[in-house]
Amino acid sequence: MGVVLGIIFHFIGGFASGSFYVPFRRVRGWSWESAWIVGGVFSWLIVPFVAATLTVPDFMGIIRSTEVSTLFWTYFFGLLWGIGGLTFGLSMRYLGMSLGMSVALGYCSAFGALVPSMYYAINPVAGKVGIGEMFASSGGQMILFGVLVCLAGIAICGRAGMLKERELDDATKKEGVAEFNLVKGLMVATISGILSACFNFGIEAGKDMAHVAVERGANPLFQNNVIFVVLLWGGLTTNFLWCMLLNTRNKSFGDYRNAKSPLLSNYGWAALAGTTWFLQFFFYGMGESKLGNGASSWILHMAFIILISSAWGLFLKEWKGVSRRTFATVIVGIGVILLSVLLVGWGNSM
Repeated sequence: MGVVLGIIFHFIGGFASGSFYVPFRRVRGWSWESAWIVGGVFSWLIVPFVAATLTVPDFMGIIRSTEVSTLFWTYFFGLLWGIGGLTFGLSMRYLGMSLGMSVALGYCSAFGALVPSMYYAINPVAGKVGIGEMFASSGGQMILFGVLVCLAGIAICGRAGMLKERELDDATKKEGVAEFNLVKGLMVATISGILSACFNFGIEAGKDMAHVAVERGANPLFQNNVIFVVLLWGGLTTNFLWCMLLNTRNKSFGDYRNAKSPLLSNYGWAALAGTTWFLQFFFYGMGESKLGNGASSWILHMAFIILISSAWGLFLKEWKGVSRRTFATVIVGIGVILLSVLLVGWGNSM
């Protein structure tokens, strides 16, 4: 039952992450950086604090009593993840939701699922699975096979994006994605995918805080919420500095009080986007606490995000005007990713 609940929680988290960018599309009259940082303040500062307050008794006391080295590495991985999160937003901007997330999360899936298990092979931790153990067990082999299948599905989705680039003229492409730019989008998606995997490393670095939270009476289901507070401070730091730089360079500081734009609506949509994005972390933490296997949790989370974002891409007509061959290619890619989810879930239950 724990495995089933873990998969359900990861699906909900994946749905939140795969959907978070939709409200940003409703922001009008603001520069990208202004909408992004308003959403980020909710996602990385306000909502994590509220979630920890409601679920982890005296979470600030836990943070204050944690060793400096643990706080440093959790925050440091948050800084790196913040760069990944920033370029993740740019991936959506230049490639659209379906293609942008597929490419970025392909790298993210591989690095986030495999690197922690390599770390535990060198530094064993009770209850955690090293890469050697994964190769030695039938369940671990199935999980690793699921990772490969997921990457194959992502490659197919990327192929569909290439076909789309060849078939449509600039005007048609920008009907679905206003600032479509394949080369620039692929560059930022690659950076995003590699650095976004640092979120998983940050959770592992901060596990001591989660253990203390459980010892002090927190529900194990919410133990990671205290980690998210520190980890997301790092993400906020990176994104805040970059967005302030862009506000300065683009002279867009006036966006936040521009009466010619729908201010109340813009703040509302950006806040909704940020809150929705945080829900992925909230439910990821719940799913990871049920599965306990870093590789399984990460690959399931990534795969569900890709599935949901691809569905949104179809709904928002990002593939409008492409040939049947290209449309069939992206559908096949989504199907292969779904197969990988089933394989990983099966491997974890063996």
